[in-house]
Amino acid sequence: MNNAGAVSIAPALAHSRPMPRWVRGILELLLILALWVVYSLARLLADTDMGPALHRADELLHVEGLIGIQWEVPLNQLFSDHRVLGLAGSYWYATLHYIVTAGVLIWLWRLGADRYGPARRALVIGTLIGLMTYISLPTAPPRFIGGYVDVLSLHAADGWWGADASAPRGLGGLTNELAAFPSLHAGWSLWVALALQIYATRRWVRGLGWLYALGTAIVIIGTGNHWVIDAIVGWMVIVAGWAAAEAIGRIQLRQALSQLLHRARRRERDLVLTTAPVQTTRPEAGPDAGSGADPVAPQVAKRLVDSEQ
Repeated sequence: MNNAGAVSIAPALAHSRPMPRWVRGILELLLILALWVVYSLARLLADTDMGPALHRADELLHVEGLIGIQWEVPLNQLFSDHRVLGLAGSYWYATLHYIVTAGVLIWLWRLGADRYGPARRALVIGTLIGLMTYISLPTAPPRFIGGYVDVLSLHAADGWWGADASAPRGLGGLTNELAAFPSLHAGWSLWVALALQIYATRRWVRGLGWLYALGTAIVIIGTGNHWVIDAIVGWMVIVAGWAAAEAIGRIQLRQALSQLLHRARRRERDLVLTTAPVQTTRPEAGPDAGSGADPVAPQVAKRLVDSEQ
């Protein structure tokens, strides 16, 4: 049976070549952009009613009092009384949140997919948990309550941000100022520290990661943008995201999908082979081929004559 034609018409049987690295890079950039869009939209979808947001802030302060972590007032006073510290903290809050996180993502990308994939997955999961909390539990930051100073607003003339949190000047309407609980500033900084702790080979680099996470927590509280408990829950969100990412990685989804694809290709091949046209083999043409006579007929006639005799 000649199956060459049947097999050649089944291109799905060929192994697909891996996607070029630059294409995967563009797809990752699009994914990060989509996450940023979702992040911004989720903040805008949250309720902006100040009454419930202030009530939740009071509840958080009550919880902090019970466990003894009401450190907002002395830190906020420190940043508001010292101009250099306040200005440095304002730039830290408004810029490093994005620059450092993006830099670590690029570094992980260059290390390879086995490092980039789990870390990016943890960041996405933790961020989505934070966004869902923003929508369901809008909370007022300290700067909306009497006795606290809005340090970024105090130094707005020296930076690119306006009086509306860390939003660029003139774009304050695009941010939700009640997205305080949990703090993704703190969460993303802990993600940076964890990524460096797991994948960096130099001890001083890992140390810088932890200093960055601690410094971010101090800055977001000292500038009046978050409560202490906001930072703690922000850390917890990222830890939960990393744990979920590790669990998903153990499921080995890629291997399972590869096996399913292999089975589908094998079934397609079997289907093509069973439905292919069958070419029968005819005997070699003999001297009687031109006459159209059946070469078996004379033998049958001879046997009949012999049996009658």
